[in-house]
Amino acid sequence: MKSLTILSVAYPFAPVSPDSVGGAEQVLARLDAALAATGHRSVVVARAGSRVAGTLVPVPAEDGPIDDAARARAHARHRAAIAQALRDHPVDLLHLHGIDFFDYLPPPGLPVLATLHLPPSWYPPQALRPERPRTWLHGVSAAQARACTAHPALLPPIPNGVPVDILGRARHAKRGFALALGRVCPEKGFHHALAAAHRGGFPLLIGGQVYDYPVHQAYFRDEIAPRLDRHRRFLGPLGFARKRRLLAAARCLIVPSLAPETSSLVAMEAMACGTPVVAYPSGALPEIVEPGRTGFLVQDEAGLAEAVARAGALDPEDCRQAARGRFSDARMAGAYLARYREILAR
Repeated sequence: MKSLTILSVAYPFAPVSPDSVGGAEQVLARLDAALAATGHRSVVVARAGSRVAGTLVPVPAEDGPIDDAARARAHARHRAAIAQALRDHPVDLLHLHGIDFFDYLPPPGLPVLATLHLPPSWYPPQALRPERPRTWLHGVSAAQARACTAHPALLPPIPNGVPVDILGRARHAKRGFALALGRVCPEKGFHHALAAAHRGGFPLLIGGQVYDYPVHQAYFRDEIAPRLDRHRRFLGPLGFARKRRLLAAARCLIVPSLAPETSSLVAMEAMACGTPVVAYPSGALPEIVEPGRTGFLVQDEAGLAEAVARAGALDPEDCRQAARGRFSDARMAGAYLARYREILAR
């Protein structure tokens, strides 16, 4: 089969690398690596400082608060970078990953696939009903697909995946702490995890990024920092290797999200490391967690505290087996390659 050249475009404000915090950036990094490893050409438009397996087209980082003016500057730079990449490379298909993809769609011509990594209600309505010819959309879970309004451009979802083999090789003695990982912002609900840790008397480690959105900064200052102490600590961003070690050693992962999650890469990663997941049943999380086998789904902070106490009784090998069977990044990459060829054949 003919090898393909795929131009992937990241969200302007987050770098792409194997150590990325954001789910969209992690998925893009995995697809970029898979394309390069299987004889295809990967070109990536992403923030300067990104690390990719293919060819990086860097866009200058936007310093300071992420406000409307910063977004306008970033979108203009992205449009210019995309145009340059299309001039420099024989691109077959353009794959967009950012929530703001609608602001830098290229002119009609090249086929475009936009992956909706976030809840449909977070996108502007016109982005979900593209008028540009040869523009396709799809999500990453059945729960997200049910929340989307039917449209001819909307294709079936492709579930996310993680490097289950690499993660599964991490073997550490289980310790007593719980772990929470991700973007630190109100909708992720880390204050619920902290409240449950105080209630249940267990240690909690939080790893993640506090971005320069004013709301995110205020959330950390007002809701997270006051609840920290020597047993409940904020670690900041974690690289892949450190994250894997902590996931393997944790008693459980807590996912107290208040948003209608479209997926949860960190929950998949935890299971691949043999660690159960305690979560609120938000969005697609009931598609990921098998209660009583790979974790627990609960309704409130009291439920979080109780489930953390019970998590040690779950079998780590059950978690690893579920991850191997359901959450492989090789399966995800194969599904995307099939999707690219399907679109090109239309």
